[in-house]
Amino acid sequence: MYLIVVKFPVKPESADRWIDIVADYTSACRAEEGNIFFEWSRSVEDPNEFVLVEAFTDEGAAAHVQSPHFQQGIDAMRPHITSTPKIVSRQVDGDGWEEMGELKMD
Repeated sequence: MYLIVVKFPVKPESADRWIDIVADYTSACRAEEGNIFFEWSRSVEDPNEFVLVEAFTDEGAAAHVQSPHFQQGIDAMRPHITSTPKIVSRQVDGDGWEEMGELKMD
């Protein structure tokens, strides 16, 4: 699977509306056949930074960036960010979330 983490630096005046700004993009990505998960979080250290954690099947990753809603989502985000987002994108073993062995609950 492809595991992707992106940090979005959002303009202060857009931060409280960010989830609404990306709502259509988020719904479209989650509906993709190759999507495993697509989750937004707001940074606890910087209220103007949002972190997207997403995963796609090996086959779904290319289809994701080639989809029409991908560019539409980028275009919707562009006026609301302060600089280029930072990304980590890696192909990893697995097919989704697994239990954390070090903190396993009985």
